[in-house]
Amino acid sequence: QLQLVESGGGLVQSGGSLRLSCVASKDTMDGYAVGWFRQVPWNERAREEISCISHDGVVVKSVYGRFATSRDNAKNTVYLEMYNLKAEDTGVYVCARSRYRSNCPADDMYTWGKGTLVNVSA
Repeated sequence: QLQLVESGGGLVQSGGSLRLSCVASKDTMDGYAVGWFRQVPWNERAREEISCISHDGVVVKSVYGRFATSRDNAKNTVYLEMYNLKAEDTGVYVCARSRYRSNCPADDMYTWGKGTLVNVSA
């Protein structure tokens, strides 16, 4: 069964940048959209969709202009590059593979990763 592993999180000062990676194993993300979501530590039930990239690399949703999403299907990897980070960007960033080719409904994603923590200090 598909497994997703995120990496690249950490502690960064306000104004800094990070690049997160989401790597798939045991199956492929090829042919499906992939979304990035953010969970905040004080409310794990709240999950904010950050971006969604379609099967063919079109970014169909991107909430923050400071963030860029891309994918490399040959590497089975999706990236989230974050620039000019702010304290309110702090949270656990989770990637998920969609059941669909071009959208990422949070209540109907196929597989979720466990997330990587991003902590932005003011």
